[in-house]
Amino acid sequence: MIRNSIFSIFFFLGIIIISIIFLPTLFLPKKIVLFGGKLMGHWASFCLKFFLSTKIVIKGEDNIIKNEKFFIAASHQSMFETFYLQTIFNSPVFILKKELLLIPIFGWYLKKIGSISIKRNKVSKDNLTFFDDISNMINNSKRPLIIFPQGTRILPHERPKFKKGVSRIYGELKIACQPVAINSGYVWPKNGAKSTNKTITISILKPIQTGIIKEEFLEILEKSIYSELNLLN
Repeated sequence: MIRNSIFSIFFFLGIIIISIIFLPTLFLPKKIVLFGGKLMGHWASFCLKFFLSTKIVIKGEDNIIKNEKFFIAASHQSMFETFYLQTIFNSPVFILKKELLLIPIFGWYLKKIGSISIKRNKVSKDNLTFFDDISNMINNSKRPLIIFPQGTRILPHERPKFKKGVSRIYGELKIACQPVAINSGYVWPKNGAKSTNKTITISILKPIQTGIIKEEFLEILEKSIYSELNLLN
């Protein structure tokens, strides 16, 4: 419990300090703000390693798509991946709940870096332009899109069906998908105490190329990520 408390204090204190230091960058070019995001990812890694003796392993870096547009579909068990994946990929664009944009300071950063928001389970004017926003981002940026197809953080043993939105993104954008499986919930679960002396593995899987019907793509993606998570457990 003591190590958990120390981790939480230092992690969130560091995030707050980085946020304050980078406040002036809200008026500067976006790439400077994005550097702050990468810094937060490295800080998360440092705190896990130093305070919880966590080992972080990255598998399959050779599978990362290069020289073409793509989007990332990653499993979601923890806050860890929202920070750390920024250090592996080129400052990905996040799809997130619209409510997050309302958080003081943090929400300002999310807007500045071009995050795409959606109101879950609601039909709204904003949601009607959702795919147009994604398409514009992909066409005008070299940054990959990232989506968590499970929809929210889940427990390590849970295997919910992936949301159909990820298959629509695949079908609409007509770009390759980079699946990523992460077992972070064993160390940093969405609820409860964090664990010490364990390993977080980020497994970058083989890309799913374009040209597959949406329903088949969703099955392939879900099977690919869950099969890998079963091996990592």
